[in-house]
Parts: sequence; C-alpha cells; structure tokens
Amino acid sequence: MSNEHGHDDHDGHHDHHAHMVADFRRRFWISVILTVPVLLLAPMLQELVGLREVLAFPGDSYVSLGFSTAIFFYGGWPFLKGIYDELSGFEPGMMTLIAVAITTAYVYSTAVVLGLDGEVFFWELATLIDIMLVGHWIEMKSVMGASKALEELAKLMPSEAHRLLEDGSTEDVPVDQLGQGDQILIKPGEKVPADGVIVDGRSSLNEAMLTGESKPVEKSEGDEVIGGSVNGEGALEVEVQKTGDETYLNQVIELVRQAQESKSKTQDLANRAAVWLTAVALTGGAVTLLVWMLWTEQSFAFAIERTVTVMVITCPHALGLAVPLVVAVSTALAAGNGLLIRDRAAFEMARNIDAILFDKTGTLTKGEFGVDDVIVFEGDGELDEEELLKLAASLEAHSEHPIAKGIVESSDDSYPVEDFQAITGKGAEGTVEGQDIKVVSPGYLRENDFSVDNERVDSALGQGKTVVYVILEGTLVGAIALGDIIRPESKEAIARFNQMGIKCMMITGDNAQVAKAVADEIGLDEYFAEVLPEEKAAKVKEVQSRGMTVAMTGDGVNDAPALAQADVGIAVGAGTDVAVETADIVLVSNKPTDVAALIGLAKNTYRKMVQNLFWATGYNAFAIPLAAGVLYSWNIVLSPAVGAVLMSASTVIVAINARMLSLDKEAE
Repeated sequence: MSNEHGHDDHDGHHDHHAHMVADFRRRFWISVILTVPVLLLAPMLQELVGLREVLAFPGDSYVSLGFSTAIFFYGGWPFLKGIYDELSGFEPGMMTLIAVAITTAYVYSTAVVLGLDGEVFFWELATLIDIMLVGHWIEMKSVMGASKALEELAKLMPSEAHRLLEDGSTEDVPVDQLGQGDQILIKPGEKVPADGVIVDGRSSLNEAMLTGESKPVEKSEGDEVIGGSVNGEGALEVEVQKTGDETYLNQVIELVRQAQESKSKTQDLANRAAVWLTAVALTGGAVTLLVWMLWTEQSFAFAIERTVTVMVITCPHALGLAVPLVVAVSTALAAGNGLLIRDRAAFEMARNIDAILFDKTGTLTKGEFGVDDVIVFEGDGELDEEELLKLAASLEAHSEHPIAKGIVESSDDSYPVEDFQAITGKGAEGTVEGQDIKVVSPGYLRENDFSVDNERVDSALGQGKTVVYVILEGTLVGAIALGDIIRPESKEAIARFNQMGIKCMMITGDNAQVAKAVADEIGLDEYFAEVLPEEKAAKVKEVQSRGMTVAMTGDGVNDAPALAQADVGIAVGAGTDVAVETADIVLVSNKPTDVAALIGLAKNTYRKMVQNLFWATGYNAFAIPLAAGVLYSWNIVLSPAVGAVLMSASTVIVAINARMLSLDKEAE
C-alpha cells in the first residue's frame, strides 16, 4: 500500500459516510414534503380540525395512496434495505422493527383503499418514516467518526522535496518521485520529506509529533531522520533510505488502520430494545390475529385491523429518537464544556473505564522545557543562582532552541548581549557585561576536556533532566537543569481518578528515570517507559488483557494507534490533528481533569438513554393489550388514532427528558 493509495482508500471511506448522511437528509426533507398532502387527506386529522367536508373529495384515498407509496419506497428504502442486511446476518435490530411496522401499515392500508374493510394508516406510516429518517440522520451525523486520521497523517509529509543534482544544484520534485539513494536538501524549518540518513550537515530535529520525545534531537552525519519531522536551525543533506509504505509514517498509518478495524462495535441500547420489540410485534400480531379469527365471531377485517394496530403501535416514534436525541444534547453540552464526542459507542463505554493510560509529553506535561534547578559550581561570591540564570537567559534570548526558550522564560530580567553566535549543535556564546559567556551541552564539555563532579548535577541527570552548562571567561561556573513542565492540573486529575477507583498509568518514550520522576510526583499507579511508538498500541492491549476497560489519552502521531486501540481514545486538542481525528473524544482545553467530567457526563448520558428507552417503549405494556382488544367486551378498544396520540406523548416526554441532561463536573 503506497501512501497515496492508502490516502485514496480513506478518502473513499470518508466520502461514503458523508454521502450516507447527505442521503438520509435528502430522503427526510423530500419525505416531509410528501407527508403534507398525506396529513391533509387523513380522515382522522380532517375531523380533528373540523375540515372534513372542505378537504375530502372523491378519490382522495387514491391520491393519499400515491403519496404514501412514494414515501414508503423512497423514504422507507434505507429501512427496507436494512431489514435485508440485518436478517441476512441473523442480527435483527432497529431496521427490522421499523421495516416490519411500515410494511405492515403500507400493505394493510393499501388493501383498505382497494376494498378491504378497515381504517388506513397512511399518516401514521408517513410520520413514522419521517421520524425514523431524522433520528438516523441525527445519529449518523454525531457518529460520523469515519475518522480523518489517515488523511491527517498523510498531511504531515511535505508534498515536494529539494533533490540534489550532480552539479550541486537542486530541483523541486514531488515526494512520490523520490527513490532510494536520492540525495535531498532539507533547509532550516522545513519538514523532512522521507526517511533517510544524513550525509552532510548538523541540526536539531523536532520529532515530538512522531515519537513523543519532548526535546529536539541533535543529529549529524550518519544519523537517521524520519519523514514528517521538522528540521531545526541547520541545513541537512540526506540520502533517502525508505519511500512509500516502507516509511515510518506509513507504518504508523497502517497501525492506525489495523487498530480502527479491530475495535469491537458495541451494539447500542436502542438496537437491543428493537430486537425485543420486533419479537413482541410479530408475536403479538400473530396471537391477536389467531385469537380473533379462531375464538370469536368477528370478521376477518376486524381481526386484521386489530393485528395491524398492534404491530404499528409496537414501533413507537419515540424509539427512533430516544438515543439520537440524547446523543445530540450530550454532544452539544460536552462541546460547550471543552469535550468533543466523536464516537458514541466509545463514549457510552467511558462510564465503565477501569484504567486510564496517559501519554506523558503534552498530556500530563506541557511538552515545554522549564528550569528545575540552577547550580553554581564556583565564583567570587557575586555569582549566585539568580545571577547565573540571568546571564544564561540573556545569551539564550537570541536563540530559537526550545531549551533556550525554557531558560529565557524562567528569568525575569536580562542583560544586553554583543557578538552572539551559535555553536552548531552544542550551544551558544556571546559577550555579556564585558564577559565572554557560553551556554553549552555536555557534548561541548567532553570535546573541550571539562569535567563535572557535582551531586546535584548527578541527581538531575539521574531523573532524566536535560542539563546545560555555563562557562564564564573560560571557567565552568555552573549548570542549569531543565525538565518537561508537569501540568498543574495533573496531580488533581490523578487524585480524583484514584478516588473513583480508576487505575492511572503513564506511557512514554522517555527513559525510566524521567518516567519514574513524573510518576512519583503526580501519584501514578504504574508507568511504561522507553516505549517505542509502534509498541504503544501493544501496551494498551496488554492492559486490556487484564480484563480492564481502558482509556488512552495522548496528543502525538505516535499516540494514534494506541488511541484507536483503546476502548476509549481521548486526544488533547492542542495535539496533532491526526491524534484528534483518531480519538473517540477530544479534550479541547488540554486539562486532564476534564476526563473526570467526561466520565460523569458518560454516566448521566447512559442514564438518560435508559430513561428514554423506558418512556419510548414502556407504554407498550398497556397499549399493546388494549390495541389487541383484551377489553373489547367492555367496549374498550385502542383505536389507531388513540395509539398515535400515545406515541406522540412518549415522543414529547423523550424530547423533554433529553433536554434535561446535565454535565456532572465532579464525576461520580
């Protein structure tokens, strides 16, 4: 599979879902327009508004039949096709229930128009199809997670590359024309167009979106580069090693695809209710017909009317809206509180989460460097920690390196700098207050025979901190330790999950010392360190194999397969688009505490769904027996008209109940 081919496959998949949503929308509006004359010609509604004599005319039943036929075959087609698909797979559900109801109503009403004694159900048929179409339209829009993940992954790769020619000049060519062995030029700030090896040049590369590693990686001749990473300050000449589906990025694409396809599809509550109601409708209808035919003296027409009434009433309008309405309300409510729901089944599952795996960089931490410790080695007494940091910050204010930015943001003041120059791949130097000052990496110390023996430096290195050194007038005077800044909300979030009995785990590509330091500081139950990007989904599977329902929270491309593999994938909104598109739920505000609010909303949403399904189907307990005629001897028979009123009442109750959904900020 080439990148382009995979991208095209996904575009086709996404376009199919968009087409389905558009199809339901179109069928709904056309069916609504066709329903208007059916309602105007319905005898019961004409009598209700006192316009029977005005609206009725000879042959009106045939006109109503014509419009109803169009609605049945055009508007009802998704359900007629759906019953075939469900029964072919031996999985009857909502489509089966709807198809049975509308087919029964249409066939019986047509027979009545053509001479059978009884009442027509055309207006019930039309409104039932309209309601079911809008319910499915709402539902499909809310779950059109037909993920754009693969499309977003492909966007990470630049479209063109600077290919080097034999005479030293360059030509711009499409990336898909690169071949193994080609040499390319990557300018400062550009994305790397293909996996390869550096043949000339030195620079720092930002691979955070691909590997999750927070700090830029210093690379020089002989080092490998990954397509999609961002080049830093130096120009690089790279020999292309991998293209197409061999590249790291395409391997991640394939992992995302596999995880998405293997995710189990949870059958929703409404479908389970529909299975039971289908059985009730068919059984109730058959029993009603047999009883009236075999043990009473009523006519066949009367028995058929009772049977059809039972079968139509068993499929309430409200059932088609019970879940989609709650989904629509919860989606809007969540969005207003920084949560974007993309996958309903996974969102419903969030109420049962047993363990949450957090990616470290950008999720529990900010993915930005901050100064943890300032260490002064020696001096004449005037050089203290504040002054050392001020000197370093003055110099680093002229650098664009993330470590430099971390130092600058940790100091409140600075001196003017003269003669600034970068020491490629090793640091920077300049003149501050008339003194020569250098802020350099450990590599510079090794190359220039400086040695360090300091417990605080050793401790910082042992915790996986990044340490840079300050040289003043040729003398090594101190060090600055930097680390990825932990989000202030992380401790609060972990404490809340502990109270809820949810295990909190961290998964990171950083080394064990860094992972342990973060885990200890915020109180995690467990952590996985030095996890390669392609291993993250396997770690999620490992936790799932313990019998736990697992949520995964992350923000980088490297998190995408794990987000797709998890029962509930949660992306932080400031992360890459691919992480957001792969996830089931997105945290817009980047606060881990929002996951707790998410779980509370999931519980409340599930409760509302159960309540709505009860209201949507509960009246069947007395409506079906009455429709069947069990109280006929007392002259109590539920007519289709009264049945329609009951259906309308349950629909109103369902709609009001859905609107009363609230976000539980404290999460139960």
